[in-house]
Amino acid sequence: MFYRWASTWCHRVTALIGLRWELRGKEHLEKDQACIVVANHQSSLDVLGMFNIWHVMNKCTVVAKRELFYAWPFGLAAWLAGLIFIDRVRGEKARETLNAVNRRIKKQRIKLWVFPEGTRRNTGELHPFKKGAFHMAIDQQIPILPVVFSSYCSFLNDKKKILNAGRIVITTLPPVSTEGLTKDDIDTLMERVRAQMTETFKSTSAEMLQRYKTHKTPPIPPAVVNGTAEAVAAVAAVANSSAGYAQLHAAAASSYETYKSSAASKATMLKTL
Repeated sequence: MFYRWASTWCHRVTALIGLRWELRGKEHLEKDQACIVVANHQSSLDVLGMFNIWHVMNKCTVVAKRELFYAWPFGLAAWLAGLIFIDRVRGEKARETLNAVNRRIKKQRIKLWVFPEGTRRNTGELHPFKKGAFHMAIDQQIPILPVVFSSYCSFLNDKKKILNAGRIVITTLPPVSTEGLTKDDIDTLMERVRAQMTETFKSTSAEMLQRYKTHKTPPIPPAVVNGTAEAVAAVAAVANSSAGYAQLHAAAASSYETYKSSAASKATMLKTL
């Protein structure tokens, strides 16, 4: 009941602030199977995206840090929906909570959603993962299901508290099996999953930046590129360069100097991000 309420509420908030979520790989989320869903974590907006696709996942619960509860109104929706809040300071208590959850998910075919980066950071890259989610998957021999949110940098500036209308791609990758793996394989498994997610993050984020460029001027400052043709070429080139998507993020973020919040309600809501 509360899951439905939170999902409906998040749909309305999403419409209010002008966000559009595009889900890819829906068939992987629809499967009736126990798994550990690992997703990148950029902002409290991730909670809105998660609840916008909640109806696809059937049985799912979420592990989140206790601090998220205080990021209202997102924390309120999360609490009402039954998210599992853990206290990262009290490590032993957090482990006990996760162990109790882990024993249930395989038996009841529950999807457990985890943000393995731990802390939300809108920096245009995936940060190192913590091992907890991968320990849990190997313990129960259930697959890892990677979910990737494209970058928010074309519409969200955390430092300036600016939020514009935007479009986000949520990509669900094929499940990664843990069958036969042991604790000794955790580092290899973790890096394999992170590499897959990073590749998807770069490609979908570059795609969104190109779309953004055709509707907003300028998404990339003139100091970086000059002219439409050069801009499109630069996006593709930088996305595939050794520096990767981080360069695009830095360039797009600097363009926020020219933007102001489009509504007072957005500014108020962003105080919690």
